[in-house]
Amino acid sequence: MDLKYLQKVIKMLDSSNLAELEIEEEGTKIRLSKPRQKVLTTALHSPSAEIIQTSAPQPVSVQEKIPEPKTPEILKENLYEVRSPMVGTFYRSPSPDSDAYTDTGKHVKAGDTICIIEAMKLMNEIESEVSGKVVKILVENATAVEYDQPLMLIEKD
Repeated sequence: MDLKYLQKVIKMLDSSNLAELEIEEEGTKIRLSKPRQKVLTTALHSPSAEIIQTSAPQPVSVQEKIPEPKTPEILKENLYEVRSPMVGTFYRSPSPDSDAYTDTGKHVKAGDTICIIEAMKLMNEIESEVSGKVVKILVENATAVEYDQPLMLIEKD
């Protein structure tokens, strides 16, 4: 495998939102992964690389490791934290000229659509899992969100 190609792949992984990347090509299998950051730091972490030689050539494949979904955190006894089920762009309304699904102080029922997360040009409606009053919206409209990032707080009925 070409060293320049490998360096280019490492740079692409480092600048992407992927946590792990696996490539099989011409009998060589490469797995790259980034360390998970627990706190924001100013230092950059380089991905670690692992190269495994295989016997037969394999087609090139790229896979994103999808973490298991967490159950939403309950902050206080009756305060529910809505978390993003995916990486994408957070939208409060179905279109720029439409009203927001919900707002601070409004009541929502379990099953009501409360926002949209756009991922890979697909609009994913996020529904409330509880009934209650929206206490705080933690994310600005049309901003990028990470997997499991808190989106809003709902005071349960």
